[in-house]
Amino acid sequence: MARSARPVLSSLGPVALDRDGAEPLHRQLYRALRQAVLDGRLRPGERLPPSRALATEWALSRNTVVTAYDTLLAEGYVTGRVGAGTFVAASLPDAAPGGISGRDEARRGVGLSARGRALAEAPSIARDRVGRPFALGTPDLGAFPFGLWAQLIGRCWRHGGRALATEPDPLGYGPLRAEIAAYLRAVRAVRCEPEQVVIVSGAQQGLALMAQLLLDPGDEAWVEEPGWPGNRAALLGAGARLVPVPVDGEGIDVAAGMARGADARLALVTPSHQFPLGVTMSLARRLRLLDWAAARDAWIVEDDYDSEFRYAGPPLAALQGLDGAGRVIYVGSFSKVMFPALRLGYVVVPPDLVEPVRAARRHFDGGTSVVPQAALHRFLADGHFASHLRAMRSLYAVKRAAILASIETVFAGFATAEAGEAGMHVLLRLPPDCPDHVLAERAARIGLTTPPLSSYYRAGSSTTEAGLGNGVLLGFAAHDEAALDRAVRDLARMAADMPKS
Repeated sequence: MARSARPVLSSLGPVALDRDGAEPLHRQLYRALRQAVLDGRLRPGERLPPSRALATEWALSRNTVVTAYDTLLAEGYVTGRVGAGTFVAASLPDAAPGGISGRDEARRGVGLSARGRALAEAPSIARDRVGRPFALGTPDLGAFPFGLWAQLIGRCWRHGGRALATEPDPLGYGPLRAEIAAYLRAVRAVRCEPEQVVIVSGAQQGLALMAQLLLDPGDEAWVEEPGWPGNRAALLGAGARLVPVPVDGEGIDVAAGMARGADARLALVTPSHQFPLGVTMSLARRLRLLDWAAARDAWIVEDDYDSEFRYAGPPLAALQGLDGAGRVIYVGSFSKVMFPALRLGYVVVPPDLVEPVRAARRHFDGGTSVVPQAALHRFLADGHFASHLRAMRSLYAVKRAAILASIETVFAGFATAEAGEAGMHVLLRLPPDCPDHVLAERAARIGLTTPPLSSYYRAGSSTTEAGLGNGVLLGFAAHDEAALDRAVRDLARMAADMPKS
């Protein structure tokens, strides 16, 4: 029987810890303490209970309390005095980094729709825009030919001029759509014509657009567990009810999805390179997923995350290429192959959806900026994209091998690395006495970005309790081999210094 929630401190009033909830206990304790400080229930200079005493009194691990205190310390809400304890700061920050002030938090959701509140409250993971080791999804920008890109932008303006300044086609720049269709047919075995390609401002916009078009509020939608929070947010924005479906070594468990939500209207999957686990969906699972969609008249949205960087064997065919019923929508992006600020992605839709998508784009935003599309068309058509992709694939293969070798040497006997056959990150599996969220927060203080695997689980539950969701993600693309080796060693020292519960 689950233990009921209990108040943490008498000064916190009715605040409670939900021991069976999805949010980690250290985050709940941190928020409760921070709100008590902002509300004046914990006054400047007041001493917080010793971490060991609080942990004992409320049946928490000491790591949980220490992590909550450390977060408050890092954000300036408390100060620490060696040998004296932890005290509420005399002067408080306006708001937590990346967060909102106590007064704004109290107003959160005021005037919002149900979908707006769901979006505002949806878990999210901050992206590291500084490019610290081991930031995810950050390519090696030093290897991109920005001089050539500038020339292409200038050439498009000089030769396109007035034509590029007129209102764009809501579906995108025609020559670019044709080039993308040819590329996808040749490299990813996608079955499409240029008319089916829609240019969007990044894959995330494409996912949100499809969710708005295909889902009614309350419709069920499968999401991978674990999975990228941004994908879930796109579905929440359409009012969908999310059905978390577990991922194993063969990809999304279709049988589990049918048991949990057989009547779902949509499944959002990453079959070629699942994020964050890095597995590839087996052929048997792909066929079963397609059969389910055809039988239920449901949609499959295939997010082709990171598929360009494959290090073993030939490129995999897309799930869309196996679809004979027109139920798969294929989504891709150029941001990770080229550079993150290039907000250009694409969606390949079945023929019957072309005109509804055109109408929706006309109403929503009118289309995507044309000049970058024209430059990207030339980048593809002149062979620069293929050349850059080959160079990056070779470069990242070297970096991938380097970080795996460093992990094997430094973490031997303590943690293991899992690296799929594609992508720009590896997963470092940690032992149970090294909680991933604690290590991630401590690593951040020495300049390392190590997103915890547990933060990508929505249902939070038996998987993380069993230790299967305990690990950190290490992106390797943005740094050279020497920097990666130093960062791995720094992370290992940080892990070794963690107190054991």
